[in-house]
Amino acid sequence: MSKLYGEQHRLIQDAFGTRGMADRVEELVCRSEFDDGAKGFIESVNMFFLSSIDHQGRPTVSFKGGDAGFVKVLDSTTLIFPSYDGNGMFFSMGNISTNPQVGLLFISFETPNRLRVQGSASLSKDPALLAHYKEADFVVTVKLSEFWQNCPRYIPKYKKVRDSRYVPRADCETPLAGWKQVDLVQDILLPSDAEKAQKVGIIPIETWVGKIMTGDETA
Repeated sequence: MSKLYGEQHRLIQDAFGTRGMADRVEELVCRSEFDDGAKGFIESVNMFFLSSIDHQGRPTVSFKGGDAGFVKVLDSTTLIFPSYDGNGMFFSMGNISTNPQVGLLFISFETPNRLRVQGSASLSKDPALLAHYKEADFVVTVKLSEFWQNCPRYIPKYKKVRDSRYVPRADCETPLAGWKQVDLVQDILLPSDAEKAQKVGIIPIETWVGKIMTGDETA
């Protein structure tokens, strides 16, 4: 009995004659417990893509980033990651609060390598978990259903230039997000952010968009 494939997958596999190949892939690489190799890879990357399901049943995908090690494998079936300050939508977090099913795609563009994780997520403000991360709003715990390693064939190879300066770190003050300087959002910022924006300077939205388009790291 396959954990991964339903009738919809079998129909296409059979149409292309790949059912045997698909079954072999599941047999060889699909696992229900993290091993040392998976743990090492997950904790070595500084980004992943998170898929969650919204209130209309639509899949959504978010980028999650931090310093290497910001995703931690606590045991053979559990990983955690922080929810840092964003744009106030709490889209992925809201999705998880009502539908815990998530997919995580970990990619290294330097190796290249990739690993897919399926699991059930929950949000926590447990002080013991929050202690792992400076300035996290929540810690997300994912209980593993399955993970598997994918062929890296189509992953382009890139070299990292720098880490994001916005990742909260113990040894420095976290800069204000660039978009929080935009004049059009000053009336809806939290008071603490509005005060910081006044100190660093208010900018028109055109300036912020220009920074994004030119790769300015203060965007």
